[in-house]
Amino acid sequence: MRIHASEHKIQQEQICERADAIIRKLQKAGFAAYLVGGCVRDLLLGLIPKDFDIATSAHPEQVRKLFSSARLIGRRFRLAHIYYGRDYIEVATFRAPHDESSQGQVNEQGRILHDNVYGTLEEDVWRRDFTINALFYDPVGGDVLDYVGGMQDLAKRRLHLIGDAEQRYREDPVRMLRALRFVAKLNFELDGPTGKLIYAMAPLLNDVAPARLFDELLKLLHSGQGWKTFGLLEQYKLLPILLPITATSLAQDHQGIYRKLLQSALSNTDNRIAEGKSVMPAFLFAVLLWEQVHAQMVQAQLKGHPELQALHIAATDVLRDQVKVTAIPRRFSNITREIWGLQSRFRHRDLRRANILLSNPRFRAAYDFLYLRAAAGETSVAEDAAWWTRFQEASPEDRLGLCKNGGKKRRTKRKKANNKPTDSA
Repeated sequence: MRIHASEHKIQQEQICERADAIIRKLQKAGFAAYLVGGCVRDLLLGLIPKDFDIATSAHPEQVRKLFSSARLIGRRFRLAHIYYGRDYIEVATFRAPHDESSQGQVNEQGRILHDNVYGTLEEDVWRRDFTINALFYDPVGGDVLDYVGGMQDLAKRRLHLIGDAEQRYREDPVRMLRALRFVAKLNFELDGPTGKLIYAMAPLLNDVAPARLFDELLKLLHSGQGWKTFGLLEQYKLLPILLPITATSLAQDHQGIYRKLLQSALSNTDNRIAEGKSVMPAFLFAVLLWEQVHAQMVQAQLKGHPELQALHIAATDVLRDQVKVTAIPRRFSNITREIWGLQSRFRHRDLRRANILLSNPRFRAAYDFLYLRAAAGETSVAEDAAWWTRFQEASPEDRLGLCKNGGKKRRTKRKKANNKPTDSA
């Protein structure tokens, strides 16, 4: 179905100028080219698209010849990224149904291994996941192309898989996570088998690469609807698969303190995203894994390990177990460790150590974590959180009065020098 410009809400000035220029150049060279996917969906819903993706009849090598800044990426499916400095526009070739060649392999479970089978626009439509993501927009002519009822599903605010739902989930189990993300982000409802099959097919996610699941988890919880999405992961029994440690902590959270911590952290993250502020994956994992780290740290201390050593043991064990599921990069897990490690230092109240901690580059993240723990009901850190809140708000003169030593330096007796060698000499 072709929807003419007068029948939809998309305006030319809403289109990314770079994407528009790419499409016009591809069409001028004799190729079909359209905006596709989430950007078309969001424009029709009155939202601001995050990205503008393009689908074309041109093969990746042909795109690279037309655009000097194009780079080809991907093994499972070749794509062209056309760069503008650090930014880029993604251009994908129309896909066709899988064949038995090395370019279109599917394993015994129906999961796609290779996807470089090129086709026509009409074939490409049926290769996409959800009807609302299979809408094509031509900024030159102004028409929207809808072959699968995407416009109708947008109007009814429902999420519906294209084709056989079970087959589509087997082709790519991550579609289950994408479904929940769209439900939370767009406030849509899952249609029939699209939702019901998730319960039975959730175990397929165990075969997805941990690195890919890490990326998908960040998209879920850093979508601006993190707390709502977290609830959907629980509802559809996906939390024990993505975050088994977190799921275990919640099952043992009889007082509800840990759930309050999660809700506060994810809600605050949602607010920061809404305000255009940055968010830290490291902080997210500090919250998600904290309960088990703390529990194992206490056990290590009971076995005679000093506090910091016990924390190191617990953090190593918990992170190792989580990495088996979602491959947390070291650049994030190291910061997570720092946030945990600084928690004990908030107990110190003398001016020298307080100022050193205040200048630590991880202070703000560690303080925010402490504050959320106290707000959730961890009584053991309530006094520390209140003191550090006052300390930050106080003037330099008033900080002296807050500290135990009043800012005075400790005096230590020095041993008289002698000619006898020390033990370390």
